[in-house]
Amino acid sequence: MGKDLEADVSGLFFRPGENCWRVERADRFSFIVDADDYFRALRKVCIQTERELLLIGWDFDLELEMVPGESDDDGKAPDGFPNQLGAFLEAIVERAPDLNVYILKWNGAVLAAPGRLIPSMGLFAFGSDRIHFALDGHHPFGACHHQKIVVADGAFGFCGGIDVTENRWDTSEHLPDDPRRLRKDGSPSEPWHDATSAMTGPAASALAELSRRRWHRATGEEPPEPPQAGSELWPEDVEVDATDVEIAIARTEPPYDQEPLVNEIEQLFLDSIAAAQETIYIESQYLTAETICEALAERLREDDAPEVIIINPEQAESEFEDEAMNVLRGRMIERLKTADQRDRFRIYHPVTSAGEPIYVHAKIMIVDDKLLHIGSSNLNDRSMGFDTECDIAIEGPADLVTRFRGRLVSEHLGVSADVFDQALKGKGSVIAAIEHLNENSGRGLRRIERMKEGIIGKFLANTRLLDQRYMHRQESSAGQGLRPRHLGFIAGGTVLAFIAWKIWQRAKR
Repeated sequence: MGKDLEADVSGLFFRPGENCWRVERADRFSFIVDADDYFRALRKVCIQTERELLLIGWDFDLELEMVPGESDDDGKAPDGFPNQLGAFLEAIVERAPDLNVYILKWNGAVLAAPGRLIPSMGLFAFGSDRIHFALDGHHPFGACHHQKIVVADGAFGFCGGIDVTENRWDTSEHLPDDPRRLRKDGSPSEPWHDATSAMTGPAASALAELSRRRWHRATGEEPPEPPQAGSELWPEDVEVDATDVEIAIARTEPPYDQEPLVNEIEQLFLDSIAAAQETIYIESQYLTAETICEALAERLREDDAPEVIIINPEQAESEFEDEAMNVLRGRMIERLKTADQRDRFRIYHPVTSAGEPIYVHAKIMIVDDKLLHIGSSNLNDRSMGFDTECDIAIEGPADLVTRFRGRLVSEHLGVSADVFDQALKGKGSVIAAIEHLNENSGRGLRRIERMKEGIIGKFLANTRLLDQRYMHRQESSAGQGLRPRHLGFIAGGTVLAFIAWKIWQRAKR
């Protein structure tokens, strides 16, 4: 199957309207791994922004200390601006008289962390009138706005998997007991692996257009397109990985208010899997997407099957999520193992030098030395047709693709990229190189086995309660019926009714 599609990968792979939205050039392009580097680069870009800053994400924690452990007595980071995100945004707006900041985050994030709403509303109510804040509830009930995009002056864009929120910060060393890796309450947070991308040029402008559309869809307001920035934005310490590279932008958008389902990302995954010749390397928070897992199983059944290497977290972030998602993952693992007739499938989770599991939040697929995509979409059904997602993808050059794969694998193994490259050349395959360098103790990758199914796990897996999706046949009714705002009205009405009942009870006494 893979060999038959070789011609498609030579320049006709990305098809706008099918497996992507647009294909645009990036003048400069870079990968950023783990939030320490990302937050530092983000600050540098924001400080340079003159006209418009679009922050489109699952969550933004305005109390987040962006460079932990580096505040002075006044709460300022080494760059001279406040370390906390909210105060930092106020400071950059005060510095730039023409700057407007738009912050859009998922309304359900308020339920996950209601305390974060107060700083957001305070910034909106008492901060600059050039800081605009909105909660995005414009999606079917149960779905979420999951994109992670930042665009500055329509000229510089970040797109990937890293949220600017609590528990995301870590370095690529993932040091055990790193004193900087703390929650706001002072308790330690777990080691965390993540990734995003940075770009300038028309590709960044396209991300800005997508973000403005998302703001308009969520709020009904149209942010004015700013004039072009006077100077090109690029953080001086972010290495440029490629120049003049074509970027495909792919989306998932659930059907809503008569808008049709957009599942370009799912098609992009399927096309990429079909195009593989030797290796499919995946990093994802989950492994439950039905169509993707079946496509991987189909490839593994072939006589000349490509290697399939999947990096997942060992466990979910909560026991309930573990029951809901990792029971499903266990079923997918068994399906892939059954299909694997040539010992070409592995699923691992990374650990620190102390053997502590590293949580994998990155969303990446790399196919041979040809294709690479990175973004917000997980390998679950939600990301294929329920949540709002944005990925970017590139088709070569080969050196860029393989260097990034080597960067990721060598981080997990705790070796240099050169050491991994030498092992890959010597062993001839990614799996063989991993298993040659992998240690049984300390930093490395550990096999993931199927989770035992209990009664709750079976129910959650069978119903896919936390992993829903829309299919094309459901589009006609999408956006109708019960919505998040309706639940808000119901909850508010319930509270008022309860208060009235208590007053009535007291009046009777």
